[in-house]
Amino acid sequence: MMLDNLLDPVVLCFVVGVAAGLLKSDLQFPEQLYEGLSIYLLFSIGLKGGIELSRAAPGEVFVPVLATVALGVIIPLVAYFLLRRLGRFDRPNAAAIAAHYGSVSAVTYAVVISYLVRIGQSYESYVTVLLVVLEIPAIALGILIARLGSATGGVKWGALLHEVFLGKSVYLLVSGLLVGYFSGFDRSEAVAPLFFGLFKGALALFLLEMGIIASRRIEGLRYTGFFLVMFAVAMPLISGALGTVAGLLSGLSLGGTTVLATLAASASYIAAPAAMRIAVPKANPTFYLTAALGITFPFNILVGIPIYHAMARFAHSIGG
Repeated sequence: MMLDNLLDPVVLCFVVGVAAGLLKSDLQFPEQLYEGLSIYLLFSIGLKGGIELSRAAPGEVFVPVLATVALGVIIPLVAYFLLRRLGRFDRPNAAAIAAHYGSVSAVTYAVVISYLVRIGQSYESYVTVLLVVLEIPAIALGILIARLGSATGGVKWGALLHEVFLGKSVYLLVSGLLVGYFSGFDRSEAVAPLFFGLFKGALALFLLEMGIIASRRIEGLRYTGFFLVMFAVAMPLISGALGTVAGLLSGLSLGGTTVLATLAASASYIAAPAAMRIAVPKANPTFYLTAALGITFPFNILVGIPIYHAMARFAHSIGG
């Protein structure tokens, strides 16, 4: 199953991108194309989630959303504890890294959905809502932890809130969700060929560019230390296990539990870095970007998702 995942065209495009970066190829996407693809993917994810949410009963979504909020609090606290006690990171860096690991990667979400479709595994149609819900709490908690006991000046909350709630990733996901919810399935059929039919091809191109970007972050390993490398591999497994338990307890199906476990295991590299630059300027971007984008993102794309699916399958076999 893991070999099948590695041979998926989407994953192979990521590998090709990493190889291009490591081999110093001059392959590079135009900035406008990269931005355009990211806008397309984020809005498409939100739109599909909104359409499916319009068809779901409110009571069906409530408990999984609560479980997701709980994950958004528990995961950064666990990460912060490990970074402070075992890694000996100072408060700002530990809080900033923890916020990245409590938040979520929309691209990793897109890949796990592609994985489940390929293997024929069904999942709850509203799981995009869980993606949106998990984006915010960890960032807020990371900022709060970083500011506790700080003797420096206060946070510019206006700029921070604007970045968190109106930054590109959150705004596109939420706006897509609202457009899909209010337009519903029937009214969205006209745009379905663009936003859904071409989605996997756009994702493959985006991951090609993400591979190039990730390869550059891999070079930062020499500055981050052995502990952070180990943390960036171990923390997704811990978070994935927590997400598996949360999915099982909240009544999600095997596919839905796999998605929630993957969301929990992912690390933000869009929303969280932007927020940390504003709110925790003392944190070193080399640490949190190398860990989230240079290590955890490739790990999840290449081998993590089948592991989280296996976790979910095992949990459902003993719990169901």
